[in-house]
Parts: sequence; C-alpha cells; structure tokens
Amino acid sequence: MKLLDLYIIRKYLSTFIVMLGLFIPISILVDLSQKIDKFKQHELSTGEILAHYYDFVWVFGYMLFPIFLFLSVIWFTSKLASNTEVIAILSSGVSFYRYLFPFLVSAALISILAFGASMFWVPNASERFNAFELAYVNKYRKVRQVENIYKQLTDNDFVYLSNYNANRKIGYNFSWEHFEDNILTYKIQAQNIRWVEKDSLYRLSQFFQRTIDGDTEVLRNEARLDTIFPFDLDELTPPSYKAQTLDFFELNDFIAQEELNGSPLINSHLLVRHKRWALPVSAFILTIIAVAVASFKKRGGMGVNLAMGIILAFLYIFFDKIFEVMVQKSNFSPWIAAWTPNFLFAILSVYLLRHAKR
Repeated sequence: MKLLDLYIIRKYLSTFIVMLGLFIPISILVDLSQKIDKFKQHELSTGEILAHYYDFVWVFGYMLFPIFLFLSVIWFTSKLASNTEVIAILSSGVSFYRYLFPFLVSAALISILAFGASMFWVPNASERFNAFELAYVNKYRKVRQVENIYKQLTDNDFVYLSNYNANRKIGYNFSWEHFEDNILTYKIQAQNIRWVEKDSLYRLSQFFQRTIDGDTEVLRNEARLDTIFPFDLDELTPPSYKAQTLDFFELNDFIAQEELNGSPLINSHLLVRHKRWALPVSAFILTIIAVAVASFKKRGGMGVNLAMGIILAFLYIFFDKIFEVMVQKSNFSPWIAAWTPNFLFAILSVYLLRHAKR
C-alpha cells in the first residue's frame, strides 16, 4: 500500500495545485475587469496593481481553499473510479478506511499549511488588500464606527467621542473620565481633539478639566492645550476588518482589549478567531465527503460527481455566510456560527461514508 499511498497523495496535492492555478487567474481577471476604471482613475502603476493582486491571491485563495480542495478530490477520485482503480484496490482486500488513509494524510498536510497561512501570512496580505481597496476602489465604504464612541481604556478610565473623522484624525466632543473606587476624581472635556503628526501630540480645543479631591474641586480652562494621551485615536474605533489583519498573537491581545473596551464588534472579532481554527478542520470533513461521493462509478459519469460536488460546495458557502451575517447583525454565538457548517457536514460525511462502505 505504500506505493499506492504515495500515488494518491501525489494525485491529491497536484490536482489541488492545478485547481488553484485554474481558478485564481480567472478570479483575478474577473476582479480586474470590475476595477480597471478605478485603477486608471488613480493612475496606478503596474507594480502597484501586481502587488495588490499578490495580496488578492492570498486572501481569495485562503477564503475558498476548502472549496477548491473539495472539487479537486471529487475530480481526481472520479477519474480513479472511472478507470476502475478504486474497485481494484478494494477487491485486493484493502478496507475502505485504509483506502481513505492517504486522502486524510494529504488533507492534514494542506490543513497545516492553511493554519499557518491563516495565523501569519494571510493577515499581512489582508491588511494591505483592505487598505488598497479603501484607498482606491471603495473609499466611501463604512469600515469603522464614527459616532457615539464610548470606550473603557482601563478599569478606571473611560473615553467618549460624539464623532470621529479618521482621515483628518480629529474627534469631536471629547471627554475623559477617571474613577478611583468608583468615585469620579477628574474629568477632561474638549470641543475637539486632533492628532498632530509632526509634533506627535494631541491638540485639544476649548479644554476644560474638573478635578475633585475630597471636598476640594479645581477647575481649569484653556482655549487650546497640547498634550499626550496613552491611546491612539484610531484604536478607539478600529476598522471592522481589523481582526482579519492580525496574526495569532496580535489577534488574542486585540480581542482581550476589545472585550475590556466593550466593543460592539467583539462578536465579529471572535468569529474571525474561531474560523481560523474551523477552516483547516473543514479540509478533513470535505475530503471524506468527496471520497465517499466520487469513489464509485455512476450512471452519467464524472459529470454527476462534479455536479454533486458543486452543489455541496455552494451549500457549505451558503451556511457559512448565513451564520456570519447572523453574528454581525445579532448576538448570535460566534463559536456556534464558526463550527456549525463543519458540524452539519461532519454528519453528512458519516452518512455518506457508511453508505460508501456498503
């Protein structure tokens, strides 16, 4: 079986690479046809466009790699079946589970690579990809909360902005409250707060500070005050895609801070983290389904297997997107949303595997 194992592993990996090589260029051409006018409008160089599509390959390839993998296994397993190779293997006394083993080994190799990519390589590409899209393609897309921003910085410090302009680095109706033992000790207010890049400081207009020390109250007014604060204005209201641009360690720290801040996007951030674990697992589930579906000849040939594969692939995407929207629009559990598609298809894989054995 060792030669046969290597044969199946080689076929699995090579077909997956070919599938990526076929679909990703098509995706690039479709995307380019939709954005070419934007590129001309901003007079982007060929190098800038190529760099953007390098990031596009990582983001798009990772997002849809389970589907490419699924269709790859359907394709080459159907070819094995049409050449009666599967029947020959099983007729020689090899059990179906033993026949399945090299497929799972291949899925493990791809899952390890996908996991590493999702934790370290894809986030970097995603950051550049989203920045490019926001700058040149869809600059008016709403990607961050800009009104009624209320954040808890520490156990004792709270910041509020009525409005924030990320392009100008300016926030309006700024206030900072500091508490000690649940008692307000001082409060800072300003008509606006602006980040001054060249001086690396914050400039407050119509500054007012009220300090309370027991029965003593001290008031301070300034028309303008330059100072520093232990926060970044952009971090008070991070873009909605921020979690996608962080590696494994940065993401955990970011989520911990967002939970402390009481961010309304915390569920979306948690969904991103759960998906980074759930997506590699889907490679095993989809591989089992593909092998069970395509290992035996059917009336209608390979076309029937591919049609079934495409239908199941779109069902997987459908469930994944439905649960993602539920998390974004409600308080639906991100853990359940990330793992439910895998759970549903795992049940299907068990049923199809038992049917294939018979």
